Amino acid sequence: MEKVSTIGLDVAKHVFQVHGVDAQGAVVVRRKLRRDDVVAFFTSLPACLIGIEACATSHHWARVLTALGHEVRLMPASYVKPYVKRQKNDASDAEAICEAVTRPTMRFVPTKSEEQQSVLMLHRVRELLIRQRTMLVNALRGHLAELGIITRQGATGLSMLVALVEDEGHDLIPPFARSALFLLVQQLREVHE
Repeated sequence: MEKVSTIGLDVAKHVFQVHGVDAQGAVVVRRKLRRDDVVAFFTSLPACLIGIEACATSHHWARVLTALGHEVRLMPASYVKPYVKRQKNDASDAEAICEAVTRPTMRFVPTKSEEQQSVLMLHRVRELLIRQRTMLVNALRGHLAELGIITRQGATGLSMLVALVEDEGHDLIPPFARSALFLLVQQLREVHE
């Protein structure tokens, strides 16, 4: 293989597409790589510039390839899109990435460390749990409203509804409804914790 100076790498779940050019811009390599073969392929190459679209797994691959001695630059997908010359597929995406990474006016995304990604995950998981809690509260309120049971907004009203669902000493809630609503109350407690 001739000396590769720049590579466009289109990352995916299982099959990656590589498009590499030499210093004069001539295509040197154009191939598919299975996920398990990526590290071995890039280990065998001399250090070069690798462009990757910033996406779900790109920061991981940027760290891996940088550790192998390559210079990795991540680019927003919207900045790469204008460089796609023909119909969109993995091979043309890799070629467009290879072209875009060499542009002098291209803007790049800094590679996040595992710690930075962990903090972002913490925030995203918290947001997800808050949305789930809101959904559960709204579902509980809506189902009980269908039975004519309505309480005030806020934590006090919610705790009254929860207590009503858990108290089997009354007949305001039919047994089938109580068993379904009890599942919502259990999930609500778990999400809250």
